[in-house]
Amino acid sequence: MEREAMEFDVVIVGAGPAGLSAACRIMQIAQEQERETTVCVVEKGSEVGAHVLSGAVFEPKALNELFPDWKDRGAPLNTAVTGDTFFFYTGANSAVKLPNFAIPKPTHNKGNYIVSMANVCRWLAEQAEGLGVEIYPGFAAAEVLYDEDGAVKGIATGEMGVGADGEQKDSYVPSMELHAKYTLFAEGCRGHLGKQLLSQFNLDEGKDPQHYAIGIKEIWQIDPAKHEEGKVIHGLGWPLAESNSSGGAFMYHAENNEVYLGLITDLNYANPHLSPFEEFQRWKTHSETKKYLEGATRIAYGARALAKGGYNSLPKMHFPGGLLIGCDAGTLNSVKIKGNHTAMKSGMLAAESVMAALSAENPVSDLSDYATAVEASWLGEELYTTRNFSGFMHKFGYILGAGMVWIDQNIFGGKLPFTLHDAKPDYACLKKASESTKIDYPKPDNTLTFDRLSSVFLSNTNHEEDQPCHLTLIDPDVPISQNLPLYDEPAQRYCPAGVYEVVEDSAGKRFQINAQNCVHCKTCDIKDPSQNITWVTPEGFGGPNYPNM
Repeated sequence: MEREAMEFDVVIVGAGPAGLSAACRIMQIAQEQERETTVCVVEKGSEVGAHVLSGAVFEPKALNELFPDWKDRGAPLNTAVTGDTFFFYTGANSAVKLPNFAIPKPTHNKGNYIVSMANVCRWLAEQAEGLGVEIYPGFAAAEVLYDEDGAVKGIATGEMGVGADGEQKDSYVPSMELHAKYTLFAEGCRGHLGKQLLSQFNLDEGKDPQHYAIGIKEIWQIDPAKHEEGKVIHGLGWPLAESNSSGGAFMYHAENNEVYLGLITDLNYANPHLSPFEEFQRWKTHSETKKYLEGATRIAYGARALAKGGYNSLPKMHFPGGLLIGCDAGTLNSVKIKGNHTAMKSGMLAAESVMAALSAENPVSDLSDYATAVEASWLGEELYTTRNFSGFMHKFGYILGAGMVWIDQNIFGGKLPFTLHDAKPDYACLKKASESTKIDYPKPDNTLTFDRLSSVFLSNTNHEEDQPCHLTLIDPDVPISQNLPLYDEPAQRYCPAGVYEVVEDSAGKRFQINAQNCVHCKTCDIKDPSQNITWVTPEGFGGPNYPNM
């Protein structure tokens, strides 16, 4: 059956900071040129912001360019950073507070804001709609469409109302095609379609593999007497250091007596017994963390992978018919561990390339000028100066590596006369379970520490149960026949939502997928040592419903 199609000048996949900034900038230029332009944004979440999760200390550099009057427009940047504190956690109850001069210059947060990026994106969506952009939440982009020459010509949304058996239910809604002169992919880290485009057009050829981390975050309402609005705390060391793993912790004192706290675990860890979720629970018991949370109430939970390979892992971002932007390409600044301002700038530059092409007498299919624009911008310069971060941290470990990063950033300004590469993908870093130290995690106390299921409940995650599983296995035998004996099946630990279990019954051990719990973090697609798990889009509206992450 032929699908219904709609035509636009530009289709954007994903209503995050990159996609919405691109949409706004396109329409700003269209108004300046008095050129009628149609822009459509599709978003798989139930509403804009439902799938947006970020720390977040926000650098307003790109926002200042996009909307210089953002304060008058009511942008939800209400909490200016008042001070930075950085800890090196030396043990469960000990920490060294590092002086400011010991911190790499780009990580200082003067002039930045503590924000909910979900709410910032909701505000950006209001600006976009005010400019004439059409935004369709609840529609998952499930398929890339190509024309007869192999160029991208748009996307198709996923079908809805298909049962787990593949049969159409009474609620069936067919897929729809959205055609565009240019399609921008802004799905966020490890985008499902972005991953396909990398392969289709060999966009990562000659590049370092992308490197990732998983960020697990909670929001707590704390005692007003303990709240220090605007305070930013970062730290590294314990508990991840005990397993020779790397990453870092954060706690941001936001408005309304809330703190945003989390742990970022680099996904190049080697011990298959490690659980990022449990490491986060342990970090909350540290004396420097616990003192703020005693008597407090946990009100939100979520998790999301982040692309932190930086400049060396940045793929070719243009191809016939479209562009990869934001974290779909990996534009996060890995030294700052900030990707919102860079994602926004990548979307704004994409908008300028698109509008130049649409205005040309002979529009080109492949927007190669976008690569030149990125390199020439502050975005390109910022990413270039952080290019050695992953190499330093992965090759020299978190102590010596951090020292090398300090020298690189504070003395040489990120312009050392060499480039370190890290060619080992994260999924290939696991050691065998038999060669690794088993980690015995304590049971949750349900006051400070919790289990996965009660945490997922706070993410408001929901999927239509009777639908095809969106966590697909290339070979269903691999989890039990290979991953279990070799790695004690790490999926049951690296997933922050309890999606994967090894269940034993009368028939023996089997791999169980509880797809209903999935918070769309993409960690399984990244870390599975056999690369056997592929995350595909579930029905639109499915997944977490974050209120203000």
